[in-house]
Amino acid sequence: SIGNQILAAVQEAEKNTSGEIRVHLAHKTRGPVFGHAQKVFQKIGMTKTAQRNGVLIFLATKDKKFAVLGDVGINEKVPEGFWNDVVQIMQTHFKKDEFAEGISEAILRVGEKLKAYFPYQANDKNELSDGISY
Repeated sequence: SIGNQILAAVQEAEKNTSGEIRVHLAHKTRGPVFGHAQKVFQKIGMTKTAQRNGVLIFLATKDKKFAVLGDVGINEKVPEGFWNDVVQIMQTHFKKDEFAEGISEAILRVGEKLKAYFPYQANDKNELSDGISY
C-alpha cells in the first residue's frame, strides 16, 4: 500500500539522520498551501524536537497542492533553494501519476540532505511518529 511504502521510506531516511521527517495528507488546503502546512506543522508537534530539525511533507490530495517545510534548526543551516530539489522530484512524479514514488523519493532525498547537517547519533531517539498523519 502507499501508506506502507511511505512509512518504509521515512524509516529508511531516518536511519541516517537525527532529523525527523513526517508526511501529512489533507483532502484540501484552506488558503495558500504553505500557510496551511505551517499550521499543521505546529498542530502535529513538529516544533517539539530537541534540535528543531523536523521536516514536513504536506499534501492536499484533492487540490493537488503540496509543500515541504523544515523547522528553524534546519532552515538556519541549509543553503538557499534547499527544498526546491525535493519539490521538483515530487512534481515530476506527480505529473506521471506516480504518487507513492514521488513522496518516497522526496523522503529519501530529504534524509540524504539532512544527514550532512544532522548526522545520526548513537543515542538518537525517534522523537516523532513515522506514520502518515491526516
